[in-house]
Amino acid sequence: MRSLHLALDWTPNINHIGFFIAKRKGFYTNEDIDLTISTPGQDNYQVTPAKKVELGEADLALCPLESILSYQSKKAPFDLKAIATIFKEDLSAITVKKETVIKRPRHLDGATYASYKARYEDHIVQEMIKNDGGEGTIKVVYPEKLGIWNTLLTNTYDATWIFLNWEGADTRVKEAGLTYFKMKDYQIPYSYSPVIATSAELIHTQSGALTSFLEATKQGYLYAVTHPKEAIEILREQLTEEDHTYIDLDNSLSLSKDSFGNEDNWGVMELENVQKFLDWIKEKGLENHHFTIETIMTNALL
Repeated sequence: MRSLHLALDWTPNINHIGFFIAKRKGFYTNEDIDLTISTPGQDNYQVTPAKKVELGEADLALCPLESILSYQSKKAPFDLKAIATIFKEDLSAITVKKETVIKRPRHLDGATYASYKARYEDHIVQEMIKNDGGEGTIKVVYPEKLGIWNTLLTNTYDATWIFLNWEGADTRVKEAGLTYFKMKDYQIPYSYSPVIATSAELIHTQSGALTSFLEATKQGYLYAVTHPKEAIEILREQLTEEDHTYIDLDNSLSLSKDSFGNEDNWGVMELENVQKFLDWIKEKGLENHHFTIETIMTNALL
């Protein structure tokens, strides 16, 4: 058995369902993988998943593709690399409550945005506003990460970035409703989030174990599609009390399953999608570092 440690990007949610199914159903064991899963809730996000890989505290991390760029271009670069995506399309969006006067991105000028302080995040929101005819003068604030969603629910801040298949399935906003602004609708070629990332060194030394891990993970996500009721019960056991109370899991899985892919293409990152994002951040002056697709990602382990 090869022991691997996966650091999740958030407290357990629908994006992670395949990992928990594969662990419960013995798919990892069948591939001779002994998987440990940790979440940011265990240290209140004091250390990010990608940082845990850099520090040697985890073998794999779930993170947005931007984290790969961030770690490869910092002053002391770390060769983090994406090896699979969870979703075939972007299921995230900037959101506001419907009850506000904010009906489209340009109305965010002067509003408050609760940011996760991710690489390029604030610039992406500003560019979205500009692409809709605004000035991009949104006021950015940085609350504690795990509490950001609640700042929108309590009207503390006006907008934030969510996953439509998770926060969008929160029953607390069902009646009032949310207004969503998706990247692709405002000329922003956002690529993949979250991706499974690891170090180039581990890819070089443990490619067989990583391939086995990805195969078992794929079977976990595909099992969620074919056995939705069982999948939801497996995920339910991992949820925080708040998520257990308020998330409509049936709706959440329904919003997710078509984006998991299939037996042939699960996890595959389309090179064209990634290149468009790389070209866009360079065009907007958000990044001077020269990235190539080969250095930031690989589909070879799938």
